[in-house]
Amino acid sequence: MVRNLVFAISLLSLAGCDMFITEDEIHLPGKRISVLLNSRTIDADPELAETRILLPAPSPNTEWPQSGGYPNHAMHHMSISDNIAPLWKASFGSGATDETRLVSEPVASNGMVYTIDSRSYVSAINAENGKQVWSVALAPESEEDDGHISGGIAYYRNHVYVTTGFGDVVSLNAESGAEIWREYIHSPMRSAPTVRSGRVFVLTIDNRILALNFENGELLWESESVSQSTNLLGGASPAVDGSVVVVPYSSGELVAHDLETGRMLWSDSLTSVRRTDSVASLAHIHGNPIIDRGRVLAVSNAGIMASIDIKTGARIWDREIASIGGPWIAGDYIYMLTNDAEIICLSRDNGRVYWVRSLPQFEDPEDKEDLIIWNGPVLASDRLLITGSHGEAWALSPYTGDVLGSIELPDGVSVPPIIANGSVYFMADNATIVAYK
Repeated sequence: MVRNLVFAISLLSLAGCDMFITEDEIHLPGKRISVLLNSRTIDADPELAETRILLPAPSPNTEWPQSGGYPNHAMHHMSISDNIAPLWKASFGSGATDETRLVSEPVASNGMVYTIDSRSYVSAINAENGKQVWSVALAPESEEDDGHISGGIAYYRNHVYVTTGFGDVVSLNAESGAEIWREYIHSPMRSAPTVRSGRVFVLTIDNRILALNFENGELLWESESVSQSTNLLGGASPAVDGSVVVVPYSSGELVAHDLETGRMLWSDSLTSVRRTDSVASLAHIHGNPIIDRGRVLAVSNAGIMASIDIKTGARIWDREIASIGGPWIAGDYIYMLTNDAEIICLSRDNGRVYWVRSLPQFEDPEDKEDLIIWNGPVLASDRLLITGSHGEAWALSPYTGDVLGSIELPDGVSVPPIIANGSVYFMADNATIVAYK
């Protein structure tokens, strides 16, 4: 099992739709799949068993412009229709293969959905009808057919900013796809850029963080952490809020920098000395950190989740939780998918656990074959949406963790869904975007 888990993680970065509705309205055809009662690694706090969870009301978001939504990665509770249905399905290029992977979620803004495929083709798709508006190739001609891992994309002020596995940061016109500038920074990138306050923040696989001028690509400042010889495939994007940039490194180090100068404000290490298995030896902070109301929330693959004061760097609380995903915050609650196929609800104030729900770990549970890698969650209209490498999307109750429904997707999925203007967009590994509204 450990061998399978290492292999799966390393590869990854290493009909109407009545399903996303309330429990009382669920009527799903087909075979029922039980949520396996796996051996739990996390237990709910007995004192919180009868506590009623009160989420903020859902609110609309018009765009999902960057990895994790906004630059601070805090999207809270978004609104979608009670009964979403398929809207369109579109191909955007080359999908995942044995040598290449799709590691970056799409982004949505300006009436478009922007994608990057496994060969570094960036495409703009009309968000209403799924028609492709433009597509451009960013790989150098000499390396276009070689296997590589692409970076990611971000939308900012009518520009699409792209990081590539070839060491290029590229600015494109969001309406036409025309190239505006390109900077070679001498190191591949496998995570999406974050753009805020006229700066493009990019993180390289050798743990360098660079701030570039969004207009011309000029280097404004640069810093670095300890380089790692082995990382998970893909990675997190920096979180930016106010004057602070929080950088998640593959070394397990979390560092806060001043946005203007790059001066280090504080650092913390999310590594655990208790976990000794081969997977946990990769300390990578692989999921996006969150900046929310004066706190930084982050989790590492090595097994530490922490809430940190953004001004001082002092830990407010921490928990022994391992995840290759990022936390999701909504009001006073945090939702997480762990590396042990559990989805949990925690208190933002103190990290205590309200509930834990075990998820299937294998497509074939009897023989323990075909490991399922889950992605998410994303919270929308009282539903936690998660996707899996087995080609399904599930909806769970944010109040209890109960399964509300599921849908089949065209292929396995390696990234969480995104939401914009009431539409939900799923990106399958065969380079297909499926839109529901």
